[in-house]
Amino acid sequence: MTHSIKTLGQLKKAGYKSKTVKEELRNNLIFKLKNKEKVFEGIVGFEDTVIPDIERAILSQHNILLLGLRGQAKTKIARLLTQLLDEYIPIVAGSELNDDPLNPISRYAIDLIAAKGDKTPIEWMHRDERYIEKLATPDVSIADLVGDVDPIKAATLKLPYSDERVIHFGLIPRAHRCIFVINELPDLQARIQVSLFNMLQEGDMQIRGFKLRLPLEIQFLFTANPEDYTNRGSIITPLKDRIESQILTHYPISLDIAKTITKQEAHINETQLNTVQNHDLIETILERIAFVARDSEYIDEKSGVSARLSISGMENLVSTAERRMLINGESKTHMRITDFVGVIPAITGKVELVYEGEQEGALRVAHHLLEKAIKDEFLEFFPNPEKRLKDQERDPYEIIKMWFSAGNSIDLLTDASQQDYKKALNTVAGLKNLVTQFIPKVKKEELALYMEFALYGLAAMEVINKDILESRFSFRDFFDNIFDDLED
Repeated sequence: MTHSIKTLGQLKKAGYKSKTVKEELRNNLIFKLKNKEKVFEGIVGFEDTVIPDIERAILSQHNILLLGLRGQAKTKIARLLTQLLDEYIPIVAGSELNDDPLNPISRYAIDLIAAKGDKTPIEWMHRDERYIEKLATPDVSIADLVGDVDPIKAATLKLPYSDERVIHFGLIPRAHRCIFVINELPDLQARIQVSLFNMLQEGDMQIRGFKLRLPLEIQFLFTANPEDYTNRGSIITPLKDRIESQILTHYPISLDIAKTITKQEAHINETQLNTVQNHDLIETILERIAFVARDSEYIDEKSGVSARLSISGMENLVSTAERRMLINGESKTHMRITDFVGVIPAITGKVELVYEGEQEGALRVAHHLLEKAIKDEFLEFFPNPEKRLKDQERDPYEIIKMWFSAGNSIDLLTDASQQDYKKALNTVAGLKNLVTQFIPKVKKEELALYMEFALYGLAAMEVINKDILESRFSFRDFFDNIFDDLED
């Protein structure tokens, strides 16, 4: 129907009725809820918390502030709101402000309709074009958001500055009948935030020097990081008071949810999917790194640890395994614990260190987080060596410890071939039996991975010692390392 209607007269004849953008969002949300349709496709972990709050805000026709630490899908949620708009809406052809043909607000549209009446040409605007996003930065001006006099337009049209046709409209007027998102709202200077007051409270906006008041229809959505309130700025109280719904976002509350998000968001190409075999153990350890980081004494809790750490980490893990496979001329490979050496750059670039962390250094902190994640996961499969010692039960690690205490050691090269990797692991007496004893259902192709995992876990529990060298991880007896330190 939309393509066949070309004029205002045809639109009236078709019985079109105007709706505000907030009415559109509300009506379409009601339809989806009644039909049990998923409203925010791809948003995981917010089903019982954030999403119900957003739906309530839309039903209330509220402007929304999403408040949360970085990497909590705030912008992604904002962009998905367009799916609740009508697929097409009519606008006066050529209007800068997306004028509703039945309720024009710009001088251009009003004059055109007055001149042409029912023959006024109209165009149809798709919902994807009705999303405007602006990153708030300290250099954003009132002219950027609201508008100002355009001297070039005045000279070209030979109009006095008092004529409203010389106005160059800013982003907000151009967002009429659209969703307008301002990311990182606290970064906006206080005097610029003041310019939003009328728009949020009265639903109109005045451009300086003109009596003109534009009754704009906009769905505002703001995002902010709580840390920004002290670090870079703040949302001034009167503005915050005018934003009707403030919704708190959060990080994934479970490892399973975190793994689902990472799988969904990580960019793994088809070649990598076909040649690099992933494993649930690897995915779990990766997510544990982020969970450990959020509780680490070395990392600024207020800054947060973005979900992008796990996403980038997964991409690096796959690429590390792929690179190793290519170097060794193999056609396929499995991920290993040693491949986590490739995750270190994804960690160091995604965490804000406190003073203690700076003293340790970003690299050491990253290795500490990995070690703690492996330790936590190790205790999900194997008994705690410390507890067994206290209870004086038979030590399941006795054969492994005896092998290392006899002066044996093992080097796991980061780029070792599959054959050399398995050969090295099989030299450790008791390692294979330990895995089969506590993970009896382990698959043959997973055995080497769990053997390697047990080795790293014992090092994390300080049963054996692990040294990180340029291209390998070296494991040996824990007490040998103590004696070496004493000699040094």
